[in-house]
Amino acid sequence: MGGKSMMNMAVLMLLLGVTVVTAAMSHDYGDALTKSILFFEGQRSGKLPSNQRMNWRKASALRDGSDIGMDMVGGYYDAGDNVKFHFPMAFTTTLLAWSIVEFGESMGSDLEHALEALRWGTDYFLKATSKPGMVVAQVGDPISDHTCWERPEDMDTLRTTYVVNQTHPGSEVSAEIAAALAASSIVFKNKDSRYSSVLLQRASQVFDFANNYQGSYNESIGRGACPFYCDFNGYHDELIWGAAWLSKATQDPKYWDYVVKNMATLGGSIFEFGWDSKHSGINIIVSPIYFYPQKVMSSSGSSFITNADSFVCSLLPESPTKSVTYSPGGLMFKPGGCNLQHATALSFLLIVYSRYLQVANRSVHCGSVVATPSRLVEVAKTQVDYILGSNPLGMSYMVGYGPKFPQRIHHRGSSLPSMSTFHEHIGCHDGNSYLVTKMPNRNVLVGAVVGGPDNNDQFLDSRLNVSQSEPATYFNAPLVGALAFFKGGK
Repeated sequence: MGGKSMMNMAVLMLLLGVTVVTAAMSHDYGDALTKSILFFEGQRSGKLPSNQRMNWRKASALRDGSDIGMDMVGGYYDAGDNVKFHFPMAFTTTLLAWSIVEFGESMGSDLEHALEALRWGTDYFLKATSKPGMVVAQVGDPISDHTCWERPEDMDTLRTTYVVNQTHPGSEVSAEIAAALAASSIVFKNKDSRYSSVLLQRASQVFDFANNYQGSYNESIGRGACPFYCDFNGYHDELIWGAAWLSKATQDPKYWDYVVKNMATLGGSIFEFGWDSKHSGINIIVSPIYFYPQKVMSSSGSSFITNADSFVCSLLPESPTKSVTYSPGGLMFKPGGCNLQHATALSFLLIVYSRYLQVANRSVHCGSVVATPSRLVEVAKTQVDYILGSNPLGMSYMVGYGPKFPQRIHHRGSSLPSMSTFHEHIGCHDGNSYLVTKMPNRNVLVGAVVGGPDNNDQFLDSRLNVSQSEPATYFNAPLVGALAFFKGGK
């Protein structure tokens, strides 16, 4: 390409709001996939198994649930703290299951580890939903926990168990757990049919509970949910999301009817997808293009396609209706902190929908712009590559991947010395020096994806820079699927 052509291309990309990173990098998606799954072992709570690979972590929170006479040992810590927030944990489980449903065949030897990570979540949610008429919504007092900087193995903070029930409902957390169990039942159907049946039966029961006793856990568990994981978007999207996964898992028309009836009156933006908002995910998962080919021509089916197409148009850099912004280096941005949660989740949806479009031999029309399935994949790939190091700083935002990655992530267990090397108890405030030190973290939380850079591609590697340096399970779960897709050479 001549110099003038190169200049014209640069001008075009600038007009689209995206600057090309000149240093081309190739990435080992298989290595990144392995590490993205390994990360979940670093977030485990409870008694760790003999095949635990993240061996600087040890058993923790072995009395969880004892305050209400239940066994709530297990599950995942959501991020860099030691609380088990079930709302984002359930979303993580749903997305991990969806990643396996779509791309498990490309995971190779990592599939077994992905299944282990998934089952760690589903086993825990079977405990959380084991008593009829109630669901355990969270374990750990977040105010008490966030006051301290200590290892999960040392916790002496309040391990309060928060419950939603018929008089104090929590439809969003309950319906998200139902979605997680239903999605996971599909994963295990041909691997452990008995376990799959248990998951599906429980998913149906929990969905009925969420639907029959409607209300937000914001009010029911108070300071346990807010301001940490307040449901700002309302709980109706989670109910539809749960019904969508039950429809896919059971093929029972009552769930499809529930989705169609309730989607028509659902408020909120169809362009959102994350632990709080399921709108875009609903439109894609129930898209008649792939799941319900017999309904493609129905009015209800076409609305899902229209919404899914509009979602795509909201993301593409060249789209006249794009609602996101892009950093000079090409990273997709939405309002709020911890931006890589958007880059991973939205990229995953683009890849999934591109497959559905390909099956249907369709493209997406954004005004005069025509986006083929391969274009959706291209956009998703730019986001994944950016995360792995193709960015102006040459920084991988996955810990342990590549030569340059964050060293001071906001994560208690990673920053404090391991029980293997320091056996004495580290109390609530005794770990503060490890929080503020400029030394790298003591333990490498391999595979952790952090919040990421700002909209000018800048990143301050500091534990005190929480929105940029803290990892979370729901950053990684959709990235597992995206990485498996690219590992497969798609």
